[in-house]
Amino acid sequence: MKTIKNIGRTISAFIRAIGRWIDKRIITPITKFVLLITDKTSKKTGRLEKLLVRKNTLIFLSLLLAVGLFFLVDSKSVMLVDSSAEVLYDQKVEATYNRESYVVEGLPDTVDVTIIGRTVDLYLAKQLSTGTVSVDLTNYKEGTHKVSLNYESPIDSVNYKLDPSTITVIIYQKASKQVTVDVDLINQDHLDSKLAIQDVTIDKQEIIIKGAEHVLEKVSNVKALVDVDNIIDPKAGVTTLDDVKLVAYDKDGQVVDVEMVPNKVSATISIVSPSKELPIKIIPKGNVEFGKAISSMVSDVSKVRVYGEEDVIEQLQYVPIEIDVTGLSENKKYNVTIQKPQGVRDISVDKAVVDITLDNETTKEITEIPIETINLDSNYKAVAIGEDSSKTTVVVKGTSGVLETIDGEQIKATVDLKGYAEGDHEVEVIVVGEDLRASYTPKTTKIKVRITKK
Repeated sequence: MKTIKNIGRTISAFIRAIGRWIDKRIITPITKFVLLITDKTSKKTGRLEKLLVRKNTLIFLSLLLAVGLFFLVDSKSVMLVDSSAEVLYDQKVEATYNRESYVVEGLPDTVDVTIIGRTVDLYLAKQLSTGTVSVDLTNYKEGTHKVSLNYESPIDSVNYKLDPSTITVIIYQKASKQVTVDVDLINQDHLDSKLAIQDVTIDKQEIIIKGAEHVLEKVSNVKALVDVDNIIDPKAGVTTLDDVKLVAYDKDGQVVDVEMVPNKVSATISIVSPSKELPIKIIPKGNVEFGKAISSMVSDVSKVRVYGEEDVIEQLQYVPIEIDVTGLSENKKYNVTIQKPQGVRDISVDKAVVDITLDNETTKEITEIPIETINLDSNYKAVAIGEDSSKTTVVVKGTSGVLETIDGEQIKATVDLKGYAEGDHEVEVIVVGEDLRASYTPKTTKIKVRITKK
């Protein structure tokens, strides 16, 4: 009985203490606040004042405030205590095994981890972000194995679920093979058009590739990818690129994932700037007005420098500028764009002004122009049939000043026998002259030739 009484006294004392605390911390401050408000208001608030100063009213208001505060704190507590889930995407998988002796297929690079726990714990887990996904294959040998992934969470109070949680891996004995490395230039078109790559050499011509035997068999070639964009300030001369990436390909050009020793090489690149200075040659197209002829064709640009592959530009003799003079009846200036010949990457000047002047047309005949054969297959020989088939007379039209400078040595008459075989053939005679201000017409337009085997 004494024990029960003691418990009762304790409870009673606790309740009285709570009452005193409420009276001191809540009722008294509220009372003072109400008195302060009433002092500031008019006498018409007397009734409200009497109501507010009543102890029962103050107790009721305090109870309402206490209940509201309780629900506010309780809702915040629930938010911190209730369980929820978060997904950590693309968590890297770390595998432990003997990499010198084995190759493992089937290992995912990343997995998704769902963590479950209190909101505050999940927040800490994401902030720490030190959890790792691992799989231990140390004691596994060659063959197919189903293994579990493990996630080590930085906070013990958080549960987790992996996707996937188990994987199937195939372990192979690692093999090796020696291969030759080829060079592949990439982004070469980004190089200055005046420059060209003459030669590329790498410091390792042979490397070792490692992997599963069936994977190594897929490798068709290994290439050192020399990226021109990685050359700092490219100019004519020799430069070196370090850490050039090596890539293995199969016969279809698909990348094969193998280990390479070494996995990078250094490349020595020889850059040149082949160029050649060439004269401008103006080529009129079409016919000027009847009775007129071109007296002169003058360009404000007489020579240009071209850049390109050395074997290409060496064969060039001039840079043409074509001018359409069809129906031209008076002197005229042409603003033209100089087109780059085929195989030329850059040209020193790309604009020109061409001045064409006209005069009255006259005619001149030049006789005894020999007719030559061109483009005949080397297995055959050809002879002209008939007296008029080996030479021709050419009618030349132009201004009197132009015709005075033209003779037979500047005119060439040919027949093109490309594609012709044994037998007798009638072929067209083609005449060209060095001075393009004049026009050239053969009196003999066709001849007969006999083609026989040598």
